[in-house]
Amino acid sequence: MPTEPKREKNWKHLYTRSVKLARARQLGVEYPRVTEAQLTQEPEDLPKPSQTNVLFVCSRNQWRSPTAEQVWRKHPALSVRSEGTSPNARHRVSVNDLHWAQVIFVMEEKHKSRLLAEYRRVIENKTIHVLDIPDDYKYMAPELVDLLRDSVGAILRLE
Repeated sequence: MPTEPKREKNWKHLYTRSVKLARARQLGVEYPRVTEAQLTQEPEDLPKPSQTNVLFVCSRNQWRSPTAEQVWRKHPALSVRSEGTSPNARHRVSVNDLHWAQVIFVMEEKHKSRLLAEYRRVIENKTIHVLDIPDDYKYMAPELVDLLRDSVGAILRLE
């Protein structure tokens, strides 16, 4: 008799999961967002010994993070990428990007919260810096470039 309740419990679990999957498909959402396999896989790109992998994150990967990537792209001590947290971002943050990054810079506190909500286990040992740069700048705006040079340079102790 002890096996019967366990079978029933498994059946309920499978049914609930299938309902969630069906609802996610109906809404056009990935479910689960991050699979167990993605969480445990090794990063694709191993860092070069002399470079630090830096990921810049904003909402739509349209102005702030691409500007940061452009500003720091040619620095010899850094390897940089930019991503967005929004589903309609030009380049959306992925598990591979988070595995790759050694340091993560987010433009606002909400970006850090979104990363923690979706990828907590992936980024639990990563350094995340909030730059507090509002979405008030266009791509490569001189004020934005100066802010990024000063703040990122100070945090990473770069020229």
